Amino acid sequence: MTIELVDGKAGVAHISSEDKAIIHQAKFSKSDVVYDWGDAFKCSMSSSNRATIGTGCASIQGLDWHITAAESVTISNGSQGMKRNDIICAHYHRESETGNELVNLVVLKGTPNATAAADPTIPSGKILSGAVDAYMPLWRIPLDGITVGTPVRLFTPKGALWDSVTPIHFTKLTSDPEFTISGYVVNGLATVYCRWVNKGQFWLKAWDSTILASMDVRAVMEGFGVFVDNQQGSQMQNRLLYVVGSSVYFRPAYEATIPANTWHAGSVSFPVATV
Repeated sequence: MTIELVDGKAGVAHISSEDKAIIHQAKFSKSDVVYDWGDAFKCSMSSSNRATIGTGCASIQGLDWHITAAESVTISNGSQGMKRNDIICAHYHRESETGNELVNLVVLKGTPNATAAADPTIPSGKILSGAVDAYMPLWRIPLDGITVGTPVRLFTPKGALWDSVTPIHFTKLTSDPEFTISGYVVNGLATVYCRWVNKGQFWLKAWDSTILASMDVRAVMEGFGVFVDNQQGSQMQNRLLYVVGSSVYFRPAYEATIPANTWHAGSVSFPVATV
């Protein structure tokens, strides 16, 4: 049967999680959502190896889930002289034999690197396309050697009937002191404005990037905007404010030496999914 009154009486049990996921996606978008309820999944490090996630309510691909009492997860020890990012995720799983579904918290461990940490790959899986596993990122746990840093939130809590304009929260990653960044999401479209002064001279190959900040939304696709500066040249329009995933970068489209104390200002717009 291709037409179903989902909330109507049918004489037999007929409302499935798939029914609710379809309707919730249609009403509230296909993005994962954390609602402003309880502690909104507040994360704290109870020890160097234990992260505690507070109460909260969310939707993963249209399927609602919640935490009614704080839960803890284990963070593996860091390595001396190495940097690493771990991601705490909500993990949806459907048992193939029984069809039973559950959500629990898992830690996706990043790959240690001596110079710069990168987030681990979040496995992709579309529940409505038959995937038995799906992941919803909640918090980034940065490690520098054996030291655990401050957890970084990867989502923005939404009210029950949230405002159409939602501010983006940023984490500054450049060490340059003169740096401002702000942004908002309006109906799934983000706009980010940035002003930056690079303190020291640097050189980049074409399409190489210098990271400036991370944000608590994830770009659905790459975004580019002209990042104007006070340097003269015919290729100024090819210096770009660039976003990919949850990161914001400076990127030139050609080989460039950027003198010290160059100011840059620009904005970029891009569609987002809440992370």
